[in-house]
Amino acid sequence: MKRYPTTLIIAGSDSSGGAGIQADIKTCSAVGVYASTAITAITAQNTMGVIDIQPITPDIVAKQIKAVLDDLIIDSIKIGMLCNASIVKAVADALNGIDIPIITDPVMVSTSGHKLLSDDAIDAVVKYIFPLSEIVTPNLHEASLLSGMDIVQPDDIIEAAHKTLSKGCRAVLMKGGHFDNLLSTDTLIDNNLQVNHYSSPRYTTHNTHGTGCTLSSAIAAYRAKGYNLQEATARAKEFVTQAIAHGSDVFAGRGHGALNHAFAPQPLSIINM
Repeated sequence: MKRYPTTLIIAGSDSSGGAGIQADIKTCSAVGVYASTAITAITAQNTMGVIDIQPITPDIVAKQIKAVLDDLIIDSIKIGMLCNASIVKAVADALNGIDIPIITDPVMVSTSGHKLLSDDAIDAVVKYIFPLSEIVTPNLHEASLLSGMDIVQPDDIIEAAHKTLSKGCRAVLMKGGHFDNLLSTDTLIDNNLQVNHYSSPRYTTHNTHGTGCTLSSAIAAYRAKGYNLQEATARAKEFVTQAIAHGSDVFAGRGHGALNHAFAPQPLSIINM
């Protein structure tokens, strides 16, 4: 028998197609991985902002997860927007006890610094989701919130990462995309305190909507294909860089447009069982 490497994506829907479940599915498909989903919220949004959010009931979120896990062989899980504390707890309960790599994009603070989750939901993510996670991928604003310290220069990254690791995850990828440097450098630190840096050139473009979703889902996709965490992160970083580069001069909305996820799509991989 044969099967596809498969990721389960647990996240919200983005009606503009640039982030959330839509970006996750595009990313997995582009690198040859089958994407299953559990949708946590429906958003009305476009490239200029979020208009409204409708959370899915926790019971339905949990049933989506169970339906997938009861049927498909899941190789990795990506967790994105969880919307509220009740959904956080439902997701954690549904995933408790499974032995599958979980990649968590905390989706707590926007790139502009606005909180996307209430304090009780943030506390719930840290308490229930982080201990299940192989890796969490905070942006600089989220890393500041999680570590309780201001991150104003690259030298602050290591200290903030250590404080984030103390929350229970096994590794943290500190995304440096918001520093004003010529290179965008992300730093991976695991609970053995092994440090890996991943750098890429910056591109002048407004089309950066969904970069965090894309990076975390790419890590999940490459983990599903059997790469270890360090190699999966390196490949995911390169995927995001190329997706930005190939979509940098394309009109994709009047605000912050999407990346070009389909710059070099791969056929679905096949695993011999």
